[in-house]
Amino acid sequence: MSDAVREFMDRIKAKNAGETEFHQAVFEVATSLMPFIEKNPKYRKAKILERIAEPERVIMFRVPWLDDKGDVQVNRGFRIEMNSAIGPYKGGLRLHPSVNLGILKFLAFEQVFKNSLTTLPMGGGKGGSDFDPKGKSDNEVMKFCQSFMTELCRHIGADTDVPAGDIGVGGREIGFMFGQYKRIRNEFVGVLTGKGLNWGGSLIRPEATGYGATYFAQEMLATRGESLKGKTCLVSGSGNVTQYTIEKVNQLGGKCITCSDSNGYILDEAGIDAEKLAFIMDLKNVKRGRIKEYADKYKSAVYTAVDPKLDYNPLWAHKADCAFPSATQNEINGKDAANLIKGGVYVVSEGANMPSNIDAINTYLEHKILYGPGKAANAGGVATSGLEMSQNSLRLSWTREEVDQRLQGIMKAIHSTCVKYGQDGKWVNYVNGANIGGFVKVADAMLDHGIV
Repeated sequence: MSDAVREFMDRIKAKNAGETEFHQAVFEVATSLMPFIEKNPKYRKAKILERIAEPERVIMFRVPWLDDKGDVQVNRGFRIEMNSAIGPYKGGLRLHPSVNLGILKFLAFEQVFKNSLTTLPMGGGKGGSDFDPKGKSDNEVMKFCQSFMTELCRHIGADTDVPAGDIGVGGREIGFMFGQYKRIRNEFVGVLTGKGLNWGGSLIRPEATGYGATYFAQEMLATRGESLKGKTCLVSGSGNVTQYTIEKVNQLGGKCITCSDSNGYILDEAGIDAEKLAFIMDLKNVKRGRIKEYADKYKSAVYTAVDPKLDYNPLWAHKADCAFPSATQNEINGKDAANLIKGGVYVVSEGANMPSNIDAINTYLEHKILYGPGKAANAGGVATSGLEMSQNSLRLSWTREEVDQRLQGIMKAIHSTCVKYGQDGKWVNYVNGANIGGFVKVADAMLDHGIV
């Protein structure tokens, strides 16, 4: 660690005590950016990185609601409006018991760079609550979402801040929130993305993050004259991102053999084909069941329960060519990364946000594998949210083919930016490429706007 990075991180930790995920995200970016900033003193003089690491606005509020028993429940709501230099704040809402200020600040910080990379005019933000939709009735989820939006609607708008979905927030939750926003504000505008197709949503939006991560992997492989055809892939998670990663890998001729949830994972050496994927989608999206049921139905699959005593995740220890971590932050540590490489994996495309910790990232870089960090590889989701915003502004609806074509074009552009700023001889350091490429656009806009 350079002296400049150490001094910078000391200040970040002092001002943001206890927010370990935020420290981790800022450190990863600062390590890439500091040499670039030293070569470009205009950014150092204006303290651009210090300003990007400080949210423009942090909103925290109480969310009271009544459960089905008539008892009062109280959760905490958040919205982090991180940076609006290149456009309205844009980023998802996460509903999960683990949600806290530090996690949302890390996600909002990452979102600034990710949104910049998409080439679309979107700033970075993130929000959510420690509410857990798991095990709640539709009525309870509606009551929570309405209470949450009653406060949040004061702070968002189609040209101010446009939230979307994230973990725990799908079409059901977006619908309840949008309905409450419309009721209170008496306006029908594109204030949320991930909406239903018959009331302002975009085709391909549910698929976009998983499709985008797959397209990014395909672009990385193309630098070596290869493709996903015939590749065996490990995928974690079983939600939206995982489902559509598996679908697109199948379409491109690859084979996915794993998926997981918080209780454990399944290994299906025969591959998760279209029929099995349809079962997972029904299990998770409709029945809201556990992934263990997949192994009960398909005898080709083996289920392994989570063992909290292990210091690694056995999902990443199977032989494969590619890995798509698509569950949550810090799901791959240094030991997992070593197991991936030992098992033959040489492509990692992150569908989740910061799923690899610092030790894992250093392992990827040391072995010079094709590693697409989340802020680049999973930017397809927010890119298509941006396309949804454009359609809402134009009062138009593009076809599935049009949106998918635009998504592919955006992922190609992101890959090209990463190559431009990350080229290191014959090897591309995608970490540096994504961080520097995402930084320059925002930093230049901030210089143009002055000290604000």
